[in-house]
Amino acid sequence: MSVAADRHVGLAPSAWVARFAPLIAPGARVLDLAAGSGRHAVFLAARGARVLAVDRDAETLASFAAAPGVETRVVDLESGAWPWGGQRFDAIVAVNYLHRPLFEGLLASLAGDGVLLYETFAEGNEAFGKPANPDFLLARSELLERVRGLLTVVAFEQGAVEGERAAVVQRLAAVGRARRWPPRLSA
Repeated sequence: MSVAADRHVGLAPSAWVARFAPLIAPGARVLDLAAGSGRHAVFLAARGARVLAVDRDAETLASFAAAPGVETRVVDLESGAWPWGGQRFDAIVAVNYLHRPLFEGLLASLAGDGVLLYETFAEGNEAFGKPANPDFLLARSELLERVRGLLTVVAFEQGAVEGERAAVVQRLAAVGRARRWPPRLSA
């Protein structure tokens, strides 16, 4: 394991991503949006995925750029059009990030049998602290509405959670409609 990957061993992936990661086949091309510390990129690459981790923070991306199976790219997702028009990913992962104008491009870039793992803050989180701005909080059932008719929902949760810190979240695991049903979990 490289030094960069070793540095991220202690940064566990979200339990939601870990639970549904077996939907992502080894060798899959994965887009990790707003990758932050790289915990999901490194985790998925260790499972055999080829991960493109994007974030606007070049310094944070550099901290795990040498991890095997991970390519990093500095991208400000909130300025300009969706940067991957015409490209397809076998899976897209977004955790603790919301910029609504990205949804159309994000969904268009998911392969027909691809996997979407999304987990972020929702209305009500303001009672627990940040984020409290409604621009960064999903409305009730918003993730379900965003994928309705486009993807098949494998699992969805919303509500208050406890753990490292209390929060109100929505979590979605969904697959493209071309995916065999029920979806098989890889090892």
